Amino acid sequence: MWGFENGLIGAVTTPTIIILAMVAAFLGLRLYSVLGKHGEDGVVRHADDLPPRAQPAPHAVPAPPVSGERANAPAPMVMAYDPIAERGIRDILAADRSFDVGRFLSGAEGAYRLILEAFWSGDKESLAKYCDADSLAAFEAAVDARAERGESLDNRLVHIDSARIVDAELVRDMAHITVAFEADIAAITRDATGQVIAGSMTDAMTTHDRWSFVRSIKSSNPNWLLDETDAT
Repeated sequence: MWGFENGLIGAVTTPTIIILAMVAAFLGLRLYSVLGKHGEDGVVRHADDLPPRAQPAPHAVPAPPVSGERANAPAPMVMAYDPIAERGIRDILAADRSFDVGRFLSGAEGAYRLILEAFWSGDKESLAKYCDADSLAAFEAAVDARAERGESLDNRLVHIDSARIVDAELVRDMAHITVAFEADIAAITRDATGQVIAGSMTDAMTTHDRWSFVRSIKSSNPNWLLDETDAT
């Protein structure tokens, strides 16, 4: 028996001892990860209980620098639409994913300027591009009446101070949006001889208009048409 045990001990060579040491180290690491470790307060914490590694904060993109007197002024907040119009805007967005409030208002401002300038100059052809049948008929009647009186308009849109959506609705497949405009307009009316009979180019007046635009959400044409005008 002794000789057998002695032979066994002798068979445990140095490589075998190294392998056994590696196995013991591996088992020790496994026990460490499963049983946890003691923190400074003596409490055993498991690996799953440890707080996650802090993640880097998202990279912030700075706003474009502002120069001049407004460098330290806060950026103005622009209200795109009144709360009463929110439900209608949501309905239009749900029915037409291509609709964008900012892009619409930019287009509405452009249409406001183009339609006014066409009306002032009596350009019926241009009016027909931006107006539906009813609003076009109203503009054409006003242009004809002005021509019969021998009058002409020498008006200029100085600046659009604001444009915001005050009403919106979706009726079946027709989207209706009303925009309130505040603008400064210099206006002169001349008679047939060219004499000024009303207005002044040096004294612009502030106007308050509510224009309604309409568009079929099923149409492939992205353009909106003026449906109705109202001065407030």
